[in-house]
Amino acid sequence: MKHSDCRDGNSLPLQLSTPLLSALLALVNRVDAPFYSPGHKRGVGIGSSLADCWGNAVFQSDLPELPELDNLFAPQGVIHSAQVLAAEAFGAEQTWFLINGSSCGIVAAILATCKPGEKIILPRNIHRSVVSGLILSGAVPVFIAPEYNPSEDLIYSITPSALAKTLAVNGDARAVMVVYPTYQGICGDIEALIRITHAYNLPFLVDEAHGAHLAFHQDLPPSALSLGADLSVQSTHKVLGALSQASMVHIQGDRLDGHRLSQALQLLQTTSPSYILLASLDAARQQMALQGFDLMQRTLELAQRAREELLLLPYLAVLSLPQPLDGFRWLDNTRLTIGVEKLGLTGYQVDEILRTQFHVTCELPLLRHLTFIVSIGNTISDIERLIDAFTHLSASSPLAPLLLPPLPSFGTLYLSPREAFFAPTQAVNLTESLGKVSAELICPYPPGIPILIPGEVITQEAIAYLQILIHQGAVITGCSDSSLETVKICNN
Repeated sequence: MKHSDCRDGNSLPLQLSTPLLSALLALVNRVDAPFYSPGHKRGVGIGSSLADCWGNAVFQSDLPELPELDNLFAPQGVIHSAQVLAAEAFGAEQTWFLINGSSCGIVAAILATCKPGEKIILPRNIHRSVVSGLILSGAVPVFIAPEYNPSEDLIYSITPSALAKTLAVNGDARAVMVVYPTYQGICGDIEALIRITHAYNLPFLVDEAHGAHLAFHQDLPPSALSLGADLSVQSTHKVLGALSQASMVHIQGDRLDGHRLSQALQLLQTTSPSYILLASLDAARQQMALQGFDLMQRTLELAQRAREELLLLPYLAVLSLPQPLDGFRWLDNTRLTIGVEKLGLTGYQVDEILRTQFHVTCELPLLRHLTFIVSIGNTISDIERLIDAFTHLSASSPLAPLLLPPLPSFGTLYLSPREAFFAPTQAVNLTESLGKVSAELICPYPPGIPILIPGEVITQEAIAYLQILIHQGAVITGCSDSSLETVKICNN
């Protein structure tokens, strides 16, 4: 199955239902004397400031694990039914709802496949949550450098040849994990990557946080599951209609132990789950199962309108894919990545101008470009405002083009992330940390790709790049010193 639309006569009647949302609504409308948590008692005890902001209806839905609402850790009722419907809609054999975001699913995937000291093969453009998974599991990463386009400052995927070479000398690895698609919608050739991985009978895990919509239209890149991935973690909230933090993890095949994954999720998810978040997953699934193709058709048309107009403007570069490249087989055209280097401005500066002067906000500003997500919630008015903002910006006389550094090469991993996390540390001046082993996860956010991870040797390139990011106003997370004047290193 390449794309899921749940339009066959057998599945459609079931996909009309929302078992979890319907059960929640039934309880909201039932008279009850609530001697249970949460303490606001169905909104009666909410402070006036919150009630004035959101109204009372949302608090009436903020209920605990009442018998009618099932149990997230041992689902047998409405949560189970909702997850079964989600598995069908997204093309999985089994699905779990996540209320701690995709980060929770990524960490659980590593815990479910790797024991302490076992290897997992990863691209270096991993999300910071993967490092959390490495620290908690004790797994040892074997990094593969993804393809990188320095002229556009864009990271692609790892290539099949690079994975084949890595597996040839690391056949004892326990799993392979990749990012698909990237923040910019760049999709590597995971069809070939999956084939190579499965030749070693290893599970292929996919951080598909930005790809929950891919299964619903043939003009989008194929979903990871449709190409044979064993596990996919998707942020249903990023591009579909779920609330923030609401995500899913899907599995298929027998290379991954579903019971072990369930146990890992129980370690990571709260025992007091938000039924508002869970119900939003149920509703988002129903919406896409019934209307997904039409919604994505409209979204693609809006994105294409923006793309065509932006391509006509001077001094801008719009990311496109005329033909497949190494590490770049497909492009998700609902992502608009606009290079602004020829304007003589950084992406951070353009982002500030767009927000303050034109009331247009991008998803991700970086040094050389900005990425905009076009999704089912955007309107033609949004697209016209985006086009108008860039039309005015590109009509201005450009400044001298900036000389911006490429992404630094990453340092050698000297300690495992877990060893570095628990090692004795000391703070030193950033400029004095050259050649030392980082004890911190230092990461511009978004996109959440670490420049330094615990256990990695600090390079001059990394130091210089971080200093430029700070100077340009980027938000750096993970460091104990927010000014980044000092950094913690391992005493070893």
